Amino acid sequence: MQWLTPITGLIAAGVAVPLLVLLYFLKLKRRDQFVSSTLLWKRAVQDLQVNAPFQKLRRNILLLLQLLALAAVLFALAGPILSLTTGPGQRYVLLIDRSASMSAKDINPTRLDEARKQARKIVESLRGRTTFSLRDTSDQAMVVAFDSHARVMCNFTSDKRQLITAIDSIQPTDGESSLCEAVAVAQAFAQSPGEDANNRSATTPATLELFSDGRIGDLEQILLSGGDLNFHCIGQSSENVAITALQARRSYESPEQVDVFATVSNFGPSAVRSDVQLSIDGNVRSVRSATVPPRKSGDGDKPATAGKVSISFALKHAGAGVIEVRQLHPDLLAADDAAWTILAAPKKLTVLLVTSGNSVLSSALRACSPAKLDICMPTDFDAMDHAAMSAAPVYDVIVLDDYVPAVLPRGRYLLFGKFPRGIGITLKNQLKNQVVVDWRQRHPVLQFVNLGNLFVSKCRQMSLPRDAEVLAEFAEAPAIAMVRRAGSAVLVVGFDVMETNWPFEPGFVMFCHNAMHYLGLEIGREQRGMLRVGKAITIEGLPTETSVEISGPGFTGRKSKTDASGVFRYPETCRAGVYRVVVGPNQPKHFAVNLLDAAESDIEPVREIVLSGRRVEAKQGPAGRSNVPLWPWLVILALALVCLEWFVYNSKIRL
Repeated sequence: MQWLTPITGLIAAGVAVPLLVLLYFLKLKRRDQFVSSTLLWKRAVQDLQVNAPFQKLRRNILLLLQLLALAAVLFALAGPILSLTTGPGQRYVLLIDRSASMSAKDINPTRLDEARKQARKIVESLRGRTTFSLRDTSDQAMVVAFDSHARVMCNFTSDKRQLITAIDSIQPTDGESSLCEAVAVAQAFAQSPGEDANNRSATTPATLELFSDGRIGDLEQILLSGGDLNFHCIGQSSENVAITALQARRSYESPEQVDVFATVSNFGPSAVRSDVQLSIDGNVRSVRSATVPPRKSGDGDKPATAGKVSISFALKHAGAGVIEVRQLHPDLLAADDAAWTILAAPKKLTVLLVTSGNSVLSSALRACSPAKLDICMPTDFDAMDHAAMSAAPVYDVIVLDDYVPAVLPRGRYLLFGKFPRGIGITLKNQLKNQVVVDWRQRHPVLQFVNLGNLFVSKCRQMSLPRDAEVLAEFAEAPAIAMVRRAGSAVLVVGFDVMETNWPFEPGFVMFCHNAMHYLGLEIGREQRGMLRVGKAITIEGLPTETSVEISGPGFTGRKSKTDASGVFRYPETCRAGVYRVVVGPNQPKHFAVNLLDAAESDIEPVREIVLSGRRVEAKQGPAGRSNVPLWPWLVILALALVCLEWFVYNSKIRL
C-alpha cells in the first residue's frame, strides 16, 4: 500500500474530525411549543439531550456512520495506491504506433485513439513518490511514437501530467511502420536515465510497452538487449480496399494520349464490387466498376495475399495536371483509397553542345531526339549574355566538351574532361589505363548502362567536394559524379570520350539519353513529382535564398527558403495527398505523395510477433494497470455510508 498525498489527508483529518465531534456537543436553541401530551415525543426529547453541551457522549449510530464516511473521504484524499509491483521504482517505455494502419476505424474512433487510451491507463497507475517511504519508489516512463521513423515525445519522467500530454500530442501519419529505430532510441535513453533517475543504476532494464496492430515490417532486424516487452494488439478487422499501384504515361507517337494504370487490392475475406474514379485537376473524367476478389489465405509457409484487379484508363489531355484515381467502396482506412500522380505537359528538350568539333558526341545527342540541338564553338559561348541565361535559361541542358568557360551561367550541365573552378572540382595527377570498378546501376543516369567494358587510356584524377554524389569510380579516382552549386546541377564525366572506347559501346548513347532526361526533365521540370509518404520534396536549380510557400493535406501557406546551393527541401510529407509548392513569382509545382504500400493497407491485426527469435503474444484484453488507485472505491464507500446515515436518521425521527 502506497500513499501519494498523506500530508493532505492528515491536515484534512485534523480539521474535519474535531468539527464533526463538536457538532454533537453544541446546544441547539429551540423554540418553545406547548403540546397536549409528550407521549409521542419521547424519542425527540432523547435527541435534544444528546445536544446538551459538556455532556458525556452517548453511543450514537449516527456519529459512528458519519465518522466512518469522513474517514473514507480522508483516506481518499491521502491518495492510497495498491501496488501490484514491489521493490524499487520501475521504468517503462511506451512505444505507440502511429503509422497508416493505425488510422483504421474498426475501433471507434480509430486504433490510434485506442492505443493512446490504453497508454494513458498505464501512466495513471504508475507509482509516485510517497512521503512516508524510506526509499524513493516512484515509477518512470517515456513515450516514443513511431511510423517509418521514431520520435521521442517525452523522456523518462514520473510527472504523469507531462506523460499524458505527450501521449495526447501524438498525431496520426500515413507512413509505414518500422520499430527498429524506436527500440534503438528507447534503449539508448534507458541507458542514460538523466536527472529524474533518482540515482538508480543505468543498467536497470526498462519494460517496453508496445501498442500496435502488429503490422510492422522490420521485426527481424530488431535486437532486444534486455528488459521485457509487452505487446498490446490494437485492431479487430481486416476489411479494406486500397489503391496499391498507379502509373500514368503519354504515348510517344501521340503525346496528347495519356494511359493510366492502377491496381486495386482487397484485403478482406469476401469479394467487393467497387467503382474506381479517374479525375484530372479535380474534374471527373471516367468511372469504372470492378469486382475485386477476396484475400487469398496462406498455404504452409506462403503468406496470405490480397485479391487484386488491374484497371486502365485512356484519355486525351494536352496540358499538365494532377491525376487522381480513387476507389469509392467504403472501408476502414481512408489513406489508401486514392492515389495521385503528376502529369507533365508534353515537351521535348532543348540542348546546347559547346565543342570544337566532336562529331561522335553530337551524333549521340541527336540520337536522343531532342526538340532542338544547337552546336556552337567555345568562343561563341563566351560571347553569349550569361546574365540573361542565368535569369531565364534558354536551354534545358548545356553540354561542354573538354572546355572551360570563363563564366558558367546558372543552369544544368553535362561536362566532359575539363571543369570550371566554380563547382569545387580540381584535377590532380595524370592517370592511365583506367577501368570502371563500380557504378550505381539503379541511378537514373546509369540505368541500363553497362560500364564494365569501358576503358580510358588517360585522364586526370578528380578531387570532388564533400557534397558530390559519386555515380561511377575508377580504382584510383571518381569517374562520374553529380555536383550542385549555386543553383546549378552539373553532371561531370572525368575523361574525354575521345580518349576511350565508349563511343563504340551501345551504352554511350543510353548514357547520353539518361543524362539529358535526368538533367532536363527530372531536375529542371520536376518530373519526380510522385513520392512515397515520408520522402522529402526536393527542388533543385533555384536561386539562393528564394522564398518558398508550400501547402498540403491539412495545412496551407507554410513559408520557407532555398539554401545556399539553391535547393529547397521539405521533409514533412507524413500525410498522403497533393502538395503545392510556389517558388517566388513562378507557377506552382505539384507533388503527389502516396501510401501505395500493401503492407500498411493490410490492416489485419497480428496477435503474435517474433522479436530476437522470441515469440511475443499479444496481451489479452486492454492494457491493465500496474498499480491500482483506491480513492474511487473509498469515495463510493463514503457515499454509501452517507446514504446509510441518512436512512438511519430518518428512521429515528419517524413518528
